[in-house]
Amino acid sequence: MIDEIDRAREAGDTKGGGFEVIATGVPIGLGSYVQWDRKLDGRLAQAMMSIPAIKAVGIGLGPEAASRPGSRVHDEILPNADSGRPTGVSRPSNNAGGLEGGVTNGEDVRVSAWMKPISTLMKPLRSIDLTTMHEAAAAIERSDVCAVPAAAVVGEAMVALVLADAVTEKFGGDSVAELDRAVSAWNSTVREQFAAKHS
Repeated sequence: MIDEIDRAREAGDTKGGGFEVIATGVPIGLGSYVQWDRKLDGRLAQAMMSIPAIKAVGIGLGPEAASRPGSRVHDEILPNADSGRPTGVSRPSNNAGGLEGGVTNGEDVRVSAWMKPISTLMKPLRSIDLTTMHEAAAAIERSDVCAVPAAAVVGEAMVALVLADAVTEKFGGDSVAELDRAVSAWNSTVREQFAAKHS
């Protein structure tokens, strides 16, 4: 990556790229199956698209899911008592990126974003002088070549904010201790529901 950025700098060009944010330990059942504005994948996509220069967002496989057959996209669900999940099931793959139908499923939440190259080039493209409306070289306003590493840090923060919002919506509470109790109670309820199906 560093070599690629260095080559772009030497050429007077800029580079875009992609990054992925992975959130582990996310509770099952965050989001909504039925409310368009509460679906967690939509909220995560909106948050990532709010980052300047982000032009595409993916959950799990993202755009690659469109070019694969269903047998290579959909995640199998298998019993796994050792998974540590209250459901006692897990998915050997995580192509859905931890979200199904707008709701977390217990797998890691995986959100990717793709950023366009920085607009200002050291070898400027043609543009227009708005005072004269004649052709003129674009202005050189900044010297960095690639902002993807910085955008990844912002992406982590945005995913964390959206997930924190979804957690407080579902579990409430005025303190971390109260929130922990609510999450534990929810996990116990889910565990009991799935245990009843096994008996």
